[in-house]
Amino acid sequence: MSRTTGAQKASPAARRKARSYALQAIYQWHMAGADLAKIEAEFRVDNDMSKVDLEYFHDILHGVPRELSSLDKIIGPQLDRSADELTPVELSILRLATFEMAHRIDVPYKVVINEAVELAKSFGATDGHKYVNGVVDKIAQQVRTVEVQQPYANAKPKQATKKTTKPVFKVPSAKIKNKGGKNSESKNTLSMKKP
Repeated sequence: MSRTTGAQKASPAARRKARSYALQAIYQWHMAGADLAKIEAEFRVDNDMSKVDLEYFHDILHGVPRELSSLDKIIGPQLDRSADELTPVELSILRLATFEMAHRIDVPYKVVINEAVELAKSFGATDGHKYVNGVVDKIAQQVRTVEVQQPYANAKPKQATKKTTKPVFKVPSAKIKNKGGKNSESKNTLSMKKP
């Protein structure tokens, strides 16, 4: 079974599977109101969890119900309808994505949006992914304001390449009087003197 620690980073595929199973488990909890520990145990027994980030699965499955009230307060103002009008799948996806936005800052906001859209395409209604995309994007702007405004802040800096040429500055030619009073023409390059 794939279990990660803080020092290890799970593969994107293992995280994707963890999200997928967590969504299904959250949906089951939402619909049936069953005990989370029992739902988690069932998922671990009934599914091949060998390539799943189990720590992430556990974190999401237990985090969403624990933070439900605060998640719904974040989601509510971003909706153009009441939460009761959403399908249980869409609501579960929005809660999962909002939990990731608020509590898993190790995951870039664009990844959270993309994964929520993919979950909606797999489990939601025909065009539900479009609605999920719009709502999660608004949530990102609210919860991850700094990250959204600076999209390249986490980008790796490019390696500087070494230049092997000496700097040469071109200046226009001019007639200059030297100390002896003679006119001489200046050169049109300026090189740096070594100390």
